[in-house]
Amino acid sequence: MAQRIPIADLAQRLLRKPATALDPEERRVLDSFDTGSIVSRDAADEADARSSVADRLADRVAAVGGSWSFIIGFTVVLFGWMLLNSDVLTRFGWAFDPYPYIFLNLMLSTLAAIQAPVIMMSQNRQAAKDRLAASLDYETNLRAELDILRLHEKLDALVIDRLAALEAKIDGLANHAPAA
Repeated sequence: MAQRIPIADLAQRLLRKPATALDPEERRVLDSFDTGSIVSRDAADEADARSSVADRLADRVAAVGGSWSFIIGFTVVLFGWMLLNSDVLTRFGWAFDPYPYIFLNLMLSTLAAIQAPVIMMSQNRQAAKDRLAASLDYETNLRAELDILRLHEKLDALVIDRLAALEAKIDGLANHAPAA
């Protein structure tokens, strides 16, 4: 089993900074580096695990409100409302919102007043997901970089050992060679 190196030593040797100056991502990478565990995680899974019911509801409202099916369906409902109140119900004197459709305008304003902040909440959540994805990418990239650095150190040590062995062999041959 490999000898465990303290995080402070790893931080100084690999990142050239004291352990107290490590970011949370760097600390997680060095912890995983020390234990030999993997550091990569799925950003979508992490974001879903951290989300609340309100966050998921805002995402659903934004997904529905920002779709072509919503736009087409809403357009059909608006034209139906106007047709119904301008032509069909007016013939019988039952038009509850005749032209200029004041009640329809009130409902549209209310919908916009509710939908806009919900969509902004979803955009804020998407920005948080993007920041999380960037953080996880940084951790993965840092871990890969440190693994490559560690491999270089091992290869350098092997090359130095082989060169020392060859040098000793050459010195041994030179010392045992017959004098001319």
